[in-house]
Amino acid sequence: MIKEVIFDIDNTLYSYDKGHGEGLKALCSYAREQLGVDSEEFLEMVKRTNQEITDRLGKDNASIHSRSIRFQNLLEKWEKPLFPHVQAMYHVYWDTLLKVSGPEPGAIACMEELKSMGIRIGIGTDMTAMMQYEKLSAFGFAPYISHIVTSQEAGVEKPHPVFMELCIKKAEARPEECVFVGDNFKKDAQGASACGMHGVWYNPKGKELPGEIKQSDGKYKEIRHFDELAPYVRTLQHRSHINQRNEA
Repeated sequence: MIKEVIFDIDNTLYSYDKGHGEGLKALCSYAREQLGVDSEEFLEMVKRTNQEITDRLGKDNASIHSRSIRFQNLLEKWEKPLFPHVQAMYHVYWDTLLKVSGPEPGAIACMEELKSMGIRIGIGTDMTAMMQYEKLSAFGFAPYISHIVTSQEAGVEKPHPVFMELCIKKAEARPEECVFVGDNFKKDAQGASACGMHGVWYNPKGKELPGEIKQSDGKYKEIRHFDELAPYVRTLQHRSHINQRNEA
């Protein structure tokens, strides 16, 4: 019996890539107009600063996603004033991303259908918590969500077992009673499967599997559209009922 479906957010419930691209464009304009820095230099410094922060903090740390920390370090390197620029750049980036982004096709309808089936909906996402709340609210997902796990709360990033186990604990279910859906094969589908959940790889663009993964592993479900998710969950429900009858 499936009790909860857990969704990743970025590039799953909405297109982060699109919003991020537009956010960077807006930042380039800000850097040029307010800091006197051209776009090429700005983007190169963003890339370098992000890598330095990751090297210092490690990849298993939600703080590497903090735009405030990134912009603060970037401005310090340029010896530019932190105030008001850190806060201004934060809002330029995120306000632009939220403005140009929206829910993935079929995502809201999928959640409505899952709810009608009596299935709770959770979130499992790398990132700092507050901005993820803002995305869920802005894109219309907030009313459907029962539980949220962020890497900031868990203390580790996906696919760490501690992260996945916290998702299962909040679902108040056994691992096999949970479905985890996300666009990152290793972090979401494979990470969830490794912890006993049903991993679903959301792959709308038909990307190839990572080279070291065999298609025949069969420990995950691939979907190209959210229309496919509820029928898959129903299949799992049906399979569970059959197994229960056989055990009886």
